[in-house]
Amino acid sequence: MATAINSTRALWRAGCRRSTVPRSVSVRSLATAATEKREGDISDAFASLSGKGFSPLDPRFASVKQHLVAGHEDALQASWIRLLESLQEDTALIAEQGSKAIPEIDYQDITSPSADFRAAHRKRGVAVIRNVIPDNEVLAMKDELRAYIAANLHTKAFPPENPQVFELYWSPAQIKARSHPNLLKAQQFLMKFWHSKDPNALVSTRHPAIYADRLRMRLPGDARFALGPHVDGGSCERWEETGYGRGKVYADIWRGDWESYDPWESSCRLPVVSDLYNGVGACSMFRMFQGWLSTLLVNPLLRHSTAYFLLRPFFSPRNTNPDSAGYLAPSNWPLDLSSTNSWLQGASQGHGQELRPELHPHLKLDETMIHMPEVHPGDYVSWHCDTIHAVDKVHSGSSDSSVMYIPTCPLTVSNAEYLARQRKAFLDGTPSPDFGGGVGESQHIGRMGVEDVRKVDEGAGMRGMGLREFDDGEAGLSNGEREVVARANKILGFYD
Repeated sequence: MATAINSTRALWRAGCRRSTVPRSVSVRSLATAATEKREGDISDAFASLSGKGFSPLDPRFASVKQHLVAGHEDALQASWIRLLESLQEDTALIAEQGSKAIPEIDYQDITSPSADFRAAHRKRGVAVIRNVIPDNEVLAMKDELRAYIAANLHTKAFPPENPQVFELYWSPAQIKARSHPNLLKAQQFLMKFWHSKDPNALVSTRHPAIYADRLRMRLPGDARFALGPHVDGGSCERWEETGYGRGKVYADIWRGDWESYDPWESSCRLPVVSDLYNGVGACSMFRMFQGWLSTLLVNPLLRHSTAYFLLRPFFSPRNTNPDSAGYLAPSNWPLDLSSTNSWLQGASQGHGQELRPELHPHLKLDETMIHMPEVHPGDYVSWHCDTIHAVDKVHSGSSDSSVMYIPTCPLTVSNAEYLARQRKAFLDGTPSPDFGGGVGESQHIGRMGVEDVRKVDEGAGMRGMGLREFDDGEAGLSNGEREVVARANKILGFYD
């Protein structure tokens, strides 16, 4: 951490403005700094990309499941039947509608979205915001990406023999996109869909926290980077008491009332630990939405699909032949809380949650993983943090598919702690803290610095990177928002 302090002081001496870099690093940041992760790439984040299959987990997970639903067994069985019946109707609707099920809005309309858009977005959890960044700026960013990669051919990437996903976090294009004023306003708009049942919850959706993620540049015809349906934000952690159980995020589902589960309630997610196993690429920051300036496949059944993949490990088919009549019938899927059932289908420790047709048959993934509407340069695609999503098995386009991963994150205490660590990585040029360690871009030609971020956006862009203090005197802040801003400033070293 001394390196971060020295880097900060050097920047201060170089002439940065007052209150744009911290005077000190807070004690709490020192105490919560995580150990640097081992070196790796995106293949380490998912079992399927690293050549591993899916199988029952440690026997203790059978006990974990029994504990989760103890006293609610009958209600859980009844809720499962209701869910399968509802899924049968909703999966057919999504298969029929295809991309038309995805709500769209133009950037210029986000200050007054229609009632139809708001309702569709709450139901589906996914959206396309058109024309967020002017297309000429986006195309210039793409040229900058190519130039940065060409100037730094030693960049770690997957697969190494034909790079598609680059371990890049601090390239000029990525910094410009994440800090772009329009994109930050679009993120503020999206975060307004969340709410908190606790009026004093320490979360602010007015203050986007920037999360540095990696970069993909997929070549035409590629089939190696065929990341199938998955959900980010941990896997086993969703069932564990010390993971999502800390905030009782899915308590309604566990007690047999999935219809009451609210995917948009934020306060329950504040204590969550989504990376219990220090996985390479496992996210430890609270991301309300995933997002990027590109297209993808999604399953827009937010509440239904979440309830299904969480409940699936509690039920086993009597007749195990998937081709038989009645295989998907609710009567074929009784509750199975046996001590030998340690399955969490598609989950494995230290990897992301994956889904497969054979493991999650009622979701009918071959029909319900639908493409986003056609995306143009400068459009922002977003999806709720629990949404199932995937990339095409084969990139069938005629040019490369370039993606900058840009999630939407609120300001929270834990997110501020992450920002303090991420800021050090930015100053040092090392990988973002959630990802594989190593020297990263510390020796890269053309890497951006603090003054470059200021040129993009000296307000929200600098603050989102932890390079400038948040304004806790801003008008209209709730008590919770004002408190989390003050705590964030202290964590980031702006206050003694």
